[in-house]
Amino acid sequence: MIIGTAGHIDHGKTALVRALTGVDTDRLPEEKARGITIDLGYAYQPLESGDILGFVDVPGHERLVHTMVAGATGIDFVLLVVAADDGPMPQTREHVQVLDLLGLIHGAVALTKIDRVSAERASEASAGIRQLLSATNLAESPIFPVCALTGEGIGDLRCFLQEATRQTPARSSGERFRLAVDRSFTLTGIGTVVTGTVYSGSVRVGDRLLISPSGREVRVRGIHAQNQPAERGEAGQRCALNLAGPDLHRQDIHRGDWVLDPALHVPTARLDVELRVLAAEEQPLRHWTPVHGHLGAADVTGRVAVLDGDLIAPGAAGLAQLVFDQPVAALHGDRLILRDQSARRTLGGGRVLDIAPPTRGRRKPQRLGLLRAFSHPNPVDAVRQALVVAEQGLDLGTLARHWNLEPAVTAALTVLPEAVTVPGSAGPMLFPPARWQALRDRLLATLAAEHENHPERLGPDRERLRRIAAPALVRPIFAALLDELVTTGRVVRAGPWVHLPDHRVQLAPADEPLWRDSIEPLLRAVPFNPPRVRDIARQLGLEEDRTRRLLKQLVGMGEVFQVAHDHFFTRDAVAELSAIAHELAESEGEVRAASFRDRIGGGRKIAIHILEFFDRLGYSHRVGDGHRIFRDTLLGLNGANP
Repeated sequence: MIIGTAGHIDHGKTALVRALTGVDTDRLPEEKARGITIDLGYAYQPLESGDILGFVDVPGHERLVHTMVAGATGIDFVLLVVAADDGPMPQTREHVQVLDLLGLIHGAVALTKIDRVSAERASEASAGIRQLLSATNLAESPIFPVCALTGEGIGDLRCFLQEATRQTPARSSGERFRLAVDRSFTLTGIGTVVTGTVYSGSVRVGDRLLISPSGREVRVRGIHAQNQPAERGEAGQRCALNLAGPDLHRQDIHRGDWVLDPALHVPTARLDVELRVLAAEEQPLRHWTPVHGHLGAADVTGRVAVLDGDLIAPGAAGLAQLVFDQPVAALHGDRLILRDQSARRTLGGGRVLDIAPPTRGRRKPQRLGLLRAFSHPNPVDAVRQALVVAEQGLDLGTLARHWNLEPAVTAALTVLPEAVTVPGSAGPMLFPPARWQALRDRLLATLAAEHENHPERLGPDRERLRRIAAPALVRPIFAALLDELVTTGRVVRAGPWVHLPDHRVQLAPADEPLWRDSIEPLLRAVPFNPPRVRDIARQLGLEEDRTRRLLKQLVGMGEVFQVAHDHFFTRDAVAELSAIAHELAESEGEVRAASFRDRIGGGRKIAIHILEFFDRLGYSHRVGDGHRIFRDTLLGLNGANP
């Protein structure tokens, strides 16, 4: 368990930790010279059970609240220190506000310096503490009268803390690893070392991690957990990690950075949050107020965009988007503190709801409803509520990373009775059953309208159907929707074209032999470089307009593809070309016109026409001079698997 001190300057926090552990947490020469704590201090107390109590001693000066927040973030238990002669003071109150905003619920109060006051004065100070804590999560915290100099009451407090260690729930180690960096330094012969609190997961020597938000790769060379050499560190421990990486220096890692599993590296300059403004504030928190944001051990500047209105009143809560001046690392559920522009006053705090919020439509009712659902503390209940308003579904793979969900929780979400689970490119997508049914109905209605408006065509290709029926649906999800309808027989897929089962397109009696006996053989004779329309018409003694109309009808029937204005290719030819393109993409990472030209044995111009045709279909995407091929083919011809 990690215990964090809190309280006004000169109320005896450091002396109390020394009395409890025998360790002086003031390590800086200036701290020892001035007799005050300036930076975070650390101490450890081994217990008979084998557990180790970790203490984080924070400064009490009003100008060092940002350091106090860095130390308080991630602790399990708070030890509020109040001098009996002074009673609660301004920084006592601000520290209590910060602790409450951080959601801390386990704690105790040390009423220090009781050797200086009468019993009556000690009782008055205790009453003041009770009143201060009455409206917070720490209202039921016991008060221990102590004297660090004489040792009075120290034994009782120590016993209580040891018992609290057994009763305080342990953090889960089943999530991915995250450590909030509060110190970074270099040791001769060892290298770069960072210290911090392990928020989640576990780490072992040899693990490869990232520094976030910078993205620098590191490897764990050594671990100290709770001040002891270890092969493993886990959630709820203070850890020191000896890190190695290419050209890694102490200056590359700062207080406020995170050391984490690469899957959790999602740097962002925007966070959607739920904020609560302190009731003691004289003014509401208005839209676009400049603030200091404290997340983990980081202190970053930015502005508050209020989402549900133009302000959040004192004592009230509301939804907001924080827009920072630099990227930060955060995850859903992280607690944060907001202070004013001059960093002299705490305004409020809250909880992160979305680390990848939209910049547009952020105030739409559906979006606000989604954020309110995300504010539920239980992830399963949050997803259940979110499904009610998530018209485009929920990306479970993204949620699992952004929320750092344990595998068991993710597995439970895939079988929610309130959701239809659909395979996506990055993981399952969850849809409300009614919404999924509405998508089915819309796709079928779109096909029916296409058949009515264009009876001469077999149907639209898959990409065109997506753009008409569900343009907001990402391709992998639309593909899953279409596959379901094909599997159940409600839709037929003929190559790239899609149609209803009862829709048929046929050539006129006079045109059928013209196609089968004359035009098709000409196209198959040179499959990768077929003759132009005018050349076909001239060879067969036909009018060019009639030839073009017939080929256009054959396109609608799914017999040929119009690759360019004057070039029509057979289905088999396009299937072979798509397979060649896929092979090149697999071996070379992309398809360039020159390499594609060499493989098909044609000219550069026709090769470019074919690749641009694939781009139009959505089968490939132009990137610079190359073409990246999608893995999910839009063609599906003759068993080709491009």
